[in-house]
Amino acid sequence: MTIHADLRSDTITLPSDAMKQAMIEAELGDDVLGDEPTVLKLQDTVATLFGKEAACFVPSGTMANQAAIRAQTQPGDEIITHRDNHIYLYESGAWAAISGCSIRLLDGDGGQFDAQSVLAAIQHEDAHYPNSSLLVVENTHNRGGGTVWSMDRLQSVTDAARQHGLRCHLDGARIWNACAASGIEPSTYAGCFDTVSACFSKGLGCPVGSIVAGDAETIHRVHRIRKLLGGTMRQSGMLAGACMHALEHNRNRLADDHQRARRLADAIAGIPGLELGPSPVETNILYFDVPGNADEFTARLEAAGIRMFSVGPRTVRAVLSLMVDDEGIDRTIEVLTDLAES
Repeated sequence: MTIHADLRSDTITLPSDAMKQAMIEAELGDDVLGDEPTVLKLQDTVATLFGKEAACFVPSGTMANQAAIRAQTQPGDEIITHRDNHIYLYESGAWAAISGCSIRLLDGDGGQFDAQSVLAAIQHEDAHYPNSSLLVVENTHNRGGGTVWSMDRLQSVTDAARQHGLRCHLDGARIWNACAASGIEPSTYAGCFDTVSACFSKGLGCPVGSIVAGDAETIHRVHRIRKLLGGTMRQSGMLAGACMHALEHNRNRLADDHQRARRLADAIAGIPGLELGPSPVETNILYFDVPGNADEFTARLEAAGIRMFSVGPRTVRAVLSLMVDDEGIDRTIEVLTDLAES
């Protein structure tokens, strides 16, 4: 079977020949011993991009988030976040297992909430209740439909948290998409937060890798937690070389994914039987409802050479990446039209 377009996730991206060459040519050392030159260069580069003192390269986005959480909380603390955030839905309950924290969930359209919700959720004074210690925001928001937080809203929710002594973490797995869509610099987004995580293995096309940036003291703890979690690597400069290449060559092209996502969304909106999700398509992710069962619909898509994930009884998610070109979008629209009519 020929696959014409794989829209299951932007994690399916494969390194280009140029990225592979950058991996081969990367200068190597031993990261555990602290002399991995390409990793050190990547960490310094990302820390500068985010306007932070330091950064720590880790294998995965989940480890990045959970190391940041562990570094900024104590067992018995409570984390405040949106009920559709990645740390709650897709990280195996690690906030409880690794950090011993409980979690308080907020509501809001597109995976976003407001300052009043944060203030209402904070608990400190009564010994019967957990201590609210960390606010976590996800930008862009996956389950919200790739939505981008405005700077005004980010500033208001983090200001509310800091009024009561909470630290703030940004799950920036797709922060590069937020920057490409908004024109806002990484350092401006990160300025609202004590720590920020970012992923290289989604739209930037790297095979592996995420990073945590923050103040030097917190990142020192993150390094130790990375070791505790088994995330230290040796000649990881080969992976860091791919990340450096991605930062230099693949950030600007994310706008192409956004344009193709909007084109696909416009087509879906005009296909009888399909219903586009409520959130505007701002970046590379879109959700839509299908007639009948979503699992059956995606199986029929796959048989026609188009891959997507079902994420609800009738809901399907499509994610654009560097692996899907204009021809792939053309074919996707054709197949969706045929299936919706049949």
